[in-house]
Amino acid sequence: MAVKSSNVMARVEPEIKKQAEEIIENLGLTSSGVINMLYRQIIYTRGIPFSLTLPDRLPDMSSITKDEFDSILETGYIQAQKGMGTELNEAFAKISEKTKQ
Repeated sequence: MAVKSSNVMARVEPEIKKQAEEIIENLGLTSSGVINMLYRQIIYTRGIPFSLTLPDRLPDMSSITKDEFDSILETGYIQAQKGMGTELNEAFAKISEKTKQ
């Protein structure tokens, strides 16, 4: 077996990390093990080993729980505090551009 001596550093949203690590732990895995599996699958498939598509329909209030909604709001609030938003005119321009397609 090869010696594991290389590190991977990634910045992720704290709530996303927490949710993912809970699932990983429930599966009896470690984050390092999952990253290693992902990297191996990228090599084997010579690409991302899952579909990267946009849903036909975005979730609405009737399809998410209160906790999911609160998490979405909290993420948006944190991003706003960090200045990670998009200027209003730019956001509307992007929306307008997508609806023309």
